[in-house]
Amino acid sequence: MDEKEAAKEIKDRFSDFGVDIPQEDIEERLEKLTSKFKVPMSEARRSVTNYFLKEYNISRGEFYGSQTETPLVNVKDLVEDGKWVNVKAKVLQLWDNTHESISQVGIVGDSTGTIKFVKWANANLPDVEENKTYYFRNVVVGEWNEKFQINLNKTSSIEEIDEDIEIGTSSVTASGAMVDIQSGSGLIKRCPECNRPLSKGACPEHGKVEGVYDLRIKAVLDDGESVHEALLNRELTEYIGEITLESAKSMASEALDPSVVLDYLKEKLMGKYYTITGPKLDRYILVETIEQQSRFDENELDELIASAEVV
Repeated sequence: MDEKEAAKEIKDRFSDFGVDIPQEDIEERLEKLTSKFKVPMSEARRSVTNYFLKEYNISRGEFYGSQTETPLVNVKDLVEDGKWVNVKAKVLQLWDNTHESISQVGIVGDSTGTIKFVKWANANLPDVEENKTYYFRNVVVGEWNEKFQINLNKTSSIEEIDEDIEIGTSSVTASGAMVDIQSGSGLIKRCPECNRPLSKGACPEHGKVEGVYDLRIKAVLDDGESVHEALLNRELTEYIGEITLESAKSMASEALDPSVVLDYLKEKLMGKYYTITGPKLDRYILVETIEQQSRFDENELDELIASAEVV
């Protein structure tokens, strides 16, 4: 949906309340948010709508409450940009986030599939936790980089529910040489409250905390034709790295530097050829199985690693 279509919808909606807003004024505000500030269209629509609600002294409850009751929708059916829905889903993964306007971002899912979610900081909503199920009310579907996501804003609500959901995902298989292990891998610390990785000893939501140690690998596999980004949890990191969390902690303690664990993993794993399986969620494959393969042309491998180093 472009600015003109979105602006017409907003204009028509306000017309129901006897307010005639010039469409070009709406388009101008939408264009500024989406082009200059790179805000997703769904969030830009919400922001512009709320601006005019305040401008014309219309209450949000009156405006939103007069619409058709928000439906409960399965994840696989979240394919309409700008649609307001309710979603019952389990939090599969929380991602690292450094964007100050975003409170939390990650993947949620139900039995029909998975989808990215974004909880905006100004929504002042409670944090969610991995592997817990929630009822997300009045969220809006957005399209960003040709993929759908759900956005939680000031009109949304979150309610934890005592229910376990079997998440439906389609598993993929990929093979390639491990040409890079990205920063944020190795021995890390997570927030004990929300499980986010800490940055310089601080959680973006809970500030300075006593972190909990964890191991992970953010790997890049290259098969010569395509590149695959993969996330490996502690169990798989210990398996292929032949290292335990305790030994990694000891290694970091002796060196007074946790980065030695990342250096160790790079030296041990990079250049080797692996086959991985797991669901692909957005850009990453969440690895469930990984096995080293012996077959790979050494000259091609050298070229792949050299190419990755140049990039």
